Amino acid sequence: MKQITTVVRPSKVDAIKTALVAIDVVGMTINDVRGFGRQKGQVERYRGNEFKVEFLSKMRITTVVADDKVEAAIAAITEAARTGEIGDGKIFVTPVDTVVRIRTGDRGDVAL
Repeated sequence: MKQITTVVRPSKVDAIKTALVAIDVVGMTINDVRGFGRQKGQVERYRGNEFKVEFLSKMRITTVVADDKVEAAIAAITEAARTGEIGDGKIFVTPVDTVVRIRTGDRGDVAL
């Protein structure tokens, strides 16, 4: 099993959810986050004044998938989130040793 953590533009969350559900990846957690990457923020204008916003609003989507669905999930997320501009986001894939469904005690892939 792998945990896929994705940091993307807030406007892309619904498209990513739809793309993941279409390939039978269910169960995800989303969080509002702020940060910056290579773009290092952006300049905003308010009432004629310029100011730099260093930490941009992003969404973090976390899901755990079986090993055989990792590449399909990455492809679905990439396709749904891509605009071609700086700030599209990142995908991080990390190993997961075990998953336990608290209600039933199921472990491993059946707990997903």
